Amino acid sequence: MYNLCMPHMYKKVSKGRTYWYLRETHRVGKKVRLKWQKYLGTAQTILAKLEEAEELGKAAQVKTGSFGALFIAHLLEQLLDTIGIIDRVVPRVPNEKGPTVGEYFFYAWANRMIAPKSKRALEDWYRQTAIQHVRPVDLKELSSERYWEKWERVSEEQLKHIDEAFFRRLWSHRDQSPENLLFDTTNYFTYMATKTNSQLALRGKNKSSKHHLRQVGVGLLVDRASSLPLYYTVYPGNLHDSKLFHKTIDELIGVVRGLCQGDKEFTVVFDKGMNSEENLALIDSQRQIHFITTYSCYFAEHLATLDPKHFAALETLKNHKLIHKGKHQDLLKAYRTTMTLWGRPRTVVITFNPVTKRKKLYDFTRKMDRLRAELIEYRRKYRQKQRHWRSPKTIISRYRKLCEDLYTSHKYYRLSFTHDAMSFRKDNSEIAATKAMMGKNIIVTDHDQWSTEQIVTASLDRSRIEQQFRVSKASCHVRVNPMFHWTDSKIRCHLLTCVIALACLRLLELTVGGRHSAKTIMEQMHNLDCVLSWRKGAKLPQVQIEQPNEIQAQVLAAFGYEIKDGWVLQIKS
Repeated sequence: MYNLCMPHMYKKVSKGRTYWYLRETHRVGKKVRLKWQKYLGTAQTILAKLEEAEELGKAAQVKTGSFGALFIAHLLEQLLDTIGIIDRVVPRVPNEKGPTVGEYFFYAWANRMIAPKSKRALEDWYRQTAIQHVRPVDLKELSSERYWEKWERVSEEQLKHIDEAFFRRLWSHRDQSPENLLFDTTNYFTYMATKTNSQLALRGKNKSSKHHLRQVGVGLLVDRASSLPLYYTVYPGNLHDSKLFHKTIDELIGVVRGLCQGDKEFTVVFDKGMNSEENLALIDSQRQIHFITTYSCYFAEHLATLDPKHFAALETLKNHKLIHKGKHQDLLKAYRTTMTLWGRPRTVVITFNPVTKRKKLYDFTRKMDRLRAELIEYRRKYRQKQRHWRSPKTIISRYRKLCEDLYTSHKYYRLSFTHDAMSFRKDNSEIAATKAMMGKNIIVTDHDQWSTEQIVTASLDRSRIEQQFRVSKASCHVRVNPMFHWTDSKIRCHLLTCVIALACLRLLELTVGGRHSAKTIMEQMHNLDCVLSWRKGAKLPQVQIEQPNEIQAQVLAAFGYEIKDGWVLQIKS
């Protein structure tokens, strides 16, 4: 039989001192058993805890918000002074209230760094953060309407001045000026209506396969060693890469000379899409500039179809790793020669990657099987004289459309027709030539003093700028697409915020170091929250930041901060 008792205070005296416990007992039969017990302390300890609880109860308001990522964006802004740069170019007008144009850009690019939102959703997003502790602002001012008003004041000429000043500031903190540069282009689709007037948003071959939408092109120049941008340009979506390169090469060279020290030579690495007689002649005329580009295998089949036995394995880090793993069959190989191109003798390196060849051969076989299956079906329908399948011209047109959809050549099969039958056969010479070129890549340069390994490694490093473009299109950070902007001026301002965010993310990676990507760093810092508590009568809130994890502490330490002494953010001593 159990008899329950209510919780009660219990006193113990030990060595003349009184200690208090909160306990609950129950009776089991004729005996009293302890159910649970919690130590409270001495009378003085209990009084102190009651007073502390009373003080905490006086808090009029308590709020939590994401702190870490915004704080890092704030520190980067202080380093790069984007607000000051923009406000010096676009100062306040008389009677202007609220944030400056530079501050509007900051709130936009900080959001792009952390968790990209549309301008319409920006106000609500900032309400969930500790923005009032990091950089106070009236959140009602961050409406899409206010952004349009502010950005309408920024001209194309002013944006150029802002770009130049930003990159100068960015590179003023680097110990080494750029030597080897990577240039490439990409495009971003918009949902702008066909009838909307725009000189930028035009239809062209979209790299995201959104060919039916209008697009805007962006050319980006980055440093090969650090992957930090030095220059970017916005151009109409229907402009070919080679024409863009010709239009911007003078400006590009001027930017690099402004950042480089003295008469230092530098090398520009670009893709075969930029190649033209005029572009290479312009580079040849500049004493300080060298180039590395790629060349289409179809324009030099005698080199692209060389037997791999003529190729030698390269002394590269990746090849050494493959040798260590025993994968000698996967080594990257190269063949070096000279060839007259664009009016001058050039150093030409043909590379052969067995891994790439196997992948391409697998994909090629799959497409050939698909073509054969479809052609068998075409032949059956033609033989049965089905409706819409009676004309050889129509069937050939459909076959070529199928090849376009599969991104393959229509020359691999030859179609022939009689009155009652259709036949097709493989063109073995075309197939053999295509297979011989698989895994091959042609590199052209004017660096005749460089080793083959140096040339190949520099060309392969174009993947670094491609990685920057992938970051710009990722949904988690930057996210240039989709652009819901209807005027060229707004598109240019939007792209400026994205380029600043892209540069800051890469600068963050370099500052923190280690193996963590900007994506990981920002996600971790976004999860570092702070608690703001307003007590009655107090003008400012009390701020406490939660205990950081290993990555968060590492990021704060890289910027000279730490959290200690009761969750307080402090400068490291």
